[in-house]
Amino acid sequence: MPLAAETRRRVIRLEEINDAFSREVIKAGGEKLYVCFQCGTCTASCPIFKFDESYNPRLIIRSAVLGLMDRILNNDMLWLCAACYSCTERCPRGVRPAEVIRAIRNIAAEKGYIHEFFKTQADTIINYGRIWEEEEFVNEMREDMGLPPVPSVNREEVKKILEYTKVKKILASGEGED
Repeated sequence: MPLAAETRRRVIRLEEINDAFSREVIKAGGEKLYVCFQCGTCTASCPIFKFDESYNPRLIIRSAVLGLMDRILNNDMLWLCAACYSCTERCPRGVRPAEVIRAIRNIAAEKGYIHEFFKTQADTIINYGRIWEEEEFVNEMREDMGLPPVPSVNREEVKKILEYTKVKKILASGEGED
């Protein structure tokens, strides 16, 4: 269920509030979270909202302020942000909504809430060193267009980077949680 519809329909129950969550968001990169006065400029500026009115950055920010961790982390809407920074450029209070959403996504990933699309994409990168499998097919297309082949990838080096950045560990911790 979209976050906007879910929040409109549900009363906030005391047991849903996680006081530590908003502080965790601030610590993870959403430093100006509490500065938001809910003007809606972020949502009005959002190109995703123009295509899907159930996506509402203002509501994500408000839910974070209120500590509604489970409502945010269990909702696919969190992953729709295109990181275009339209909201950040227009925010009259300098909240930097795109960075707040990125911080929440990072928290979600660390806690094992990772959208299936990102799991699949990361798995492809781990296995093939890039976001697609077929190097041969891509190179055939490039050859037909008169372009040089795509250089091969050192997959072991990519795996080391993903281990160093904890991507593999985060993905492993998210196994089975959806």
